Amino acid sequence: MRTAFAVLSAFHCDRPLLACRAVKTLILDGASTCFSSRPGQCPSRWLALALSGLLAFFILDLIAQETPVAFVGARIFPIQGPVVEEGVLVVHHGKIASIGAKGSAVPTGATVRNVEGKMIMPGLIDTHSHIGSPEGGDSSAPIQPDTRVLDSIDVRDASLQKAQAGGITTVNIMPGSGHLISGQTLYLKLRDGLVISELFITNAAGKVAGGLKMANGTNSRRDPPFPGTRAKSAALVREKFVAAQEYRDKILRAKGDPDKMPARDLALETLVQVLEGSRVVHHHTHRHDDILTVLRLQKEFGFRVVLHHVSDAWKVAKEIALAGASCSIIVIDSPGGKLEAKDLDWKNGAALEQAGARVGFHTDDPVTDSRLFLRSAALSVRAGMSREAALRGLTLSGAEMLDLQAQVGSLEAGKDADFIVLSGDPLSVYTHVLETWIEGKKVFDRVDPKDRLWSTGGLGAGSPRAAHLCCFGTWEEAR
Repeated sequence: MRTAFAVLSAFHCDRPLLACRAVKTLILDGASTCFSSRPGQCPSRWLALALSGLLAFFILDLIAQETPVAFVGARIFPIQGPVVEEGVLVVHHGKIASIGAKGSAVPTGATVRNVEGKMIMPGLIDTHSHIGSPEGGDSSAPIQPDTRVLDSIDVRDASLQKAQAGGITTVNIMPGSGHLISGQTLYLKLRDGLVISELFITNAAGKVAGGLKMANGTNSRRDPPFPGTRAKSAALVREKFVAAQEYRDKILRAKGDPDKMPARDLALETLVQVLEGSRVVHHHTHRHDDILTVLRLQKEFGFRVVLHHVSDAWKVAKEIALAGASCSIIVIDSPGGKLEAKDLDWKNGAALEQAGARVGFHTDDPVTDSRLFLRSAALSVRAGMSREAALRGLTLSGAEMLDLQAQVGSLEAGKDADFIVLSGDPLSVYTHVLETWIEGKKVFDRVDPKDRLWSTGGLGAGSPRAAHLCCFGTWEEAR
């Protein structure tokens, strides 16, 4: 029974199959009740229901995935390779089966979608977001690498559906930047899910994928126990990484002997993952001197880093490129909000590209609405960035920053079938996201009135927790 429960918990119901989702919820609730009951008190009908329901779900999924789907006639932006005019994209079993020019073979029996006049590109990757109302460290200390946003994200929050409406398929959900180290980030696929495990991404090591959020500048400076100066901020971070090195070395010297192993320390354990390179640092930083401080720490301790925001990146673009650091930039209409971001400029993307640095984009949602993510690339092109680098920044460059380039970020055979269908050019202000697909399943369709609400509504659009003209009711009804 417990095995069936575990497998069913991880099973993804397709979005249109609301009955599937409802039955799944019923079974999980019943099974949970059984597990909390005394021995012999769990009704046998729950066992039969769970097993028969599980079998039905697998049959439904096999039927849904057995038939290939061919999208024919669109202008396709593979990102890794030239644009394909009037192309053919074939999707099967949640993966990209093939991509080719007009006239390319379509598998026998495939469902053919005529998308002439439309554009197709990979699903967008937001390397820095706060959708789902995540939380990290509290006010007890400035360095808290043991906290996990995994334990605080609400996957039923309307912000996730709005991100789907903006064409975002993969996201790095971060805690805030009020700490030097505020906690572990989480990389998610924006599948339709009732529980967070349904959105997990597994990395090459077989673990749930995520990074570590760090920050410097004004955000992490306040009254003790937090640092009061930039110099003290860097000193505290350095001190903690030295402690992590010592903790790592003790473990190595112990050679598995439990009597010689140090007491387990969740905070240092996380920093050891950073030192070993299995967890990437995502570092909030704005001013040029703060950026250089991060690069000094990176050089000293050898960790991998993605610099986020980098308002002054155009001032130190060469130094960033020489350090081999990636930059996840934000592009907003009205720079400001804090003094250290006063020199933020749309030319950041162009300056970094010309210097040879990897550039990606992020929304920092709710700072920038996830539904307007394409605009970040458009504004950067307006300021001198190449179209190719800008589109790559929305997709493959972001995937590389999250170590997910083998799975997502470009339209290539064998990769996950994460893509969006657009009404026009990706960088046009007139273009709409028409459909969003994740692993071969459609999670957003602008033609659907409920989905259209996620795309066009205001702050409370589609949310059962906020009055918004027509829309009240349960979360499932809003779906």
